Parts: sequence; structure tokens; C-alpha cells
Amino acid sequence: MPPLSPEDYAALEADIVKNGVLVPVEYDEHGNILDGHNRVAICESLGLVDWPRFVRKGLSEDEKRAHARSLNLARRHLSSAQKRDLIESQLRETPSLSSRAIAERLKVDHKTVSSARDRMAATGEIPQLEKTVGADGRERRKPIRTMFMPEKANIPELKRVSKEIRASEQRERHAVRSDLATQIAARQDASPWWRLAGANGGKAYPVIYADPPHRFETYSAITGGEKSADNHYPTMSLDDILALGCPAASISALFLWVTDLGNGIRIMQSWGFVFKSFWAWKKIYPGEQTGTGYWSFDNCELLLIGTRGDFPAPLQGTQPIKCTDHPVGRHSQKPAWFAEQIDRLYPDMPKLEMFQRRESLAEGDIRLAGQWDFWGNQAGRPEGEAA
Repeated sequence: MPPLSPEDYAALEADIVKNGVLVPVEYDEHGNILDGHNRVAICESLGLVDWPRFVRKGLSEDEKRAHARSLNLARRHLSSAQKRDLIESQLRETPSLSSRAIAERLKVDHKTVSSARDRMAATGEIPQLEKTVGADGRERRKPIRTMFMPEKANIPELKRVSKEIRASEQRERHAVRSDLATQIAARQDASPWWRLAGANGGKAYPVIYADPPHRFETYSAITGGEKSADNHYPTMSLDDILALGCPAASISALFLWVTDLGNGIRIMQSWGFVFKSFWAWKKIYPGEQTGTGYWSFDNCELLLIGTRGDFPAPLQGTQPIKCTDHPVGRHSQKPAWFAEQIDRLYPDMPKLEMFQRRESLAEGDIRLAGQWDFWGNQAGRPEGEAA
């Protein structure tokens, strides 16, 4: 330990004369002083033979010195240079201890110890170790640090490796988040929704795929009647669709077919989802047909995408393009391609398709083999249950 200055020594002596020894002198079990040499010297010079003592047992020699250093760092008014000397002394004795472990012993900030370690390792005062021992006694490998820039010819390879590392980390994070969404859904109970929907069950889903049967008012029952959805299947009013909701988990995604953007956003928000993006189906009609519509011919239909909670977006590079061409099928039938994309992006997640019957799917449809359940019969009043 650095010695007390004459002024500090005189002040300590005056305090002992006035108040006695207030801080016990610390000893080990063999009677060696760990802390308090100056107090003992002053007491002996004053003819005192009894002072407060505290005995610490079971400390190794390294631990004794570290304990003495921590007491002096905490109690004495040391200069920055003196504090640095104490930390460097500890590093010389125990270079294999991690900077955090030494900082914990000395009751100082670990960044201060790390800075001293880097300085001493650079000058060769202590070895540069690949492994250190933490405060819990476990070995830890130090990360490899690149100390040079590669030659210009090797920079493309460095970029390629960095890109692959980043992609690997993204895949790992995506897998963890996807698994979390699946596990949370498996633990949640959606029985209230199923009861209100007039069905048995209680399963919550991380992925919902829905095509609500909107009621569409035509200007003319004569010219537009045959095009009305009511002539093809039972429909629901917008208010009924808004109130229906869905059995989605707290971390989930909704893929929602919409007849118009404004009401589609309203439904998504009413069901508890935040709009994120959309996919578009460009309809390919036979012959010269172009679809219906008033302001424009509706040859495009949107599948809105919304999320609830921390649901993972597709991995970069796996997402489909936004607008794709597909032939028009029977009334309200959507191309199987969109369900295939959902299944491809989230193959291990349970999925519920609303307003769909398993029996209506064509043989070989991915939904018949994957983790898909179905609810509804494109009906105005919910009925049945998930398959």
C-alpha cells in the first residue's frame, strides 16, 4: 500500500488520541495484519496495548492482498496514480482473473480494470490470455479481436463472410421469435371467442388467414344482382365482421383479404392488429374481361398483413414480391398461391383459415397437409369448429 502522507498520518494520530480506534484492525487467523498497520503503529507509539480487532479466516494469500487493496481504495483519499498502482498490482498477481472479477474484489469499475489490463498487456507487463476466470470461478474465453485490416484483395472475402455471419444471426433470431410465438399461442386460451362464435374449442393461433364474406350493395338489383356475393354464399355486414374478431394469440399475424382498403384497415384494427404491409393479386380474366368497379376496373385484390405483439417478419430474401398474376376462379375463390406463401414462411406455426371449409380445397392443396385448421362455411353466422 502507498504510505500515508505526513499530514494524513498526523491527522489519524490526533483522531485516535481524541476518539480511540474506531475502525477495527483486521487480522488473519495467524495474527498477521491485513488492514490497519498505521493504527497499530500509532497505538504502540502512544503506549496503548488494546484496540478493536477483527479476524478474517479462510482467505488465500491473493484474497488477503485483494481485500486490503479494496479497503484502501474505498477508504483512503488516493490520487488517480495511486489507485492505478493498486489495480496494476492486482493485475500482476492475478492476470488470469477477469476484469469484472478483479473489479468486484477491489470495489472499482470494471472499465477501469479493463483499461489497465489493455495497457499492461500491450507493454508485456502481463500476458495476453485467451481465457480468464470469472468471479464465479468459471473459465471464459476472450473474443478474438482482429488487429489488422486485410489486404485489398481479401476485402471481398471479408465482406462475404461478414454477410454470412449476419444472415446466420438473423436466421437464429427469427427461429427464436417464431418458436416463442408458437409456444405462447399453445399456452393461451381463446375459449371466449369460440363460444361467441358458436363453436367448441379454445385454441389460439399465431397465424390467421381470413377472407370475410362482405355484403356488397349494388346500384341495381337488375344489372348487378348476378354479381352480388349474396347470390353465391351467405354474407355479413361490415358491423358484424368488425365485431367478430378472431382467435389470435397475443403474438400473431393476420393475413386479411379485403374488398376495399378503408374498411380492410378498420377490420384489422378492430381485430387488434397493426397494419404492416400487403400482397396484391392481379386478376387475369379470360378473354376481354377486366372486372367490375365504378372508379376503376377492379382487376386487383389486396391481402392486408397485420401483426399483434412482436411477430417476426419474413427473413430477408424469403419474402414474395408484392404483386403477382393469377387466373380468376369461381366467385370469391382466392389463388392457393397465397396460402402456400404463408405456409412456406411459417411452416411450423399452427394456422387458422377463417370462412373456409376443408372440403372445398382441391386435392394436393398445401393446407390439407400442413398445420392448418379451418372455421366457417362462408356463413353470416359462425358455425362449426376448427378441424
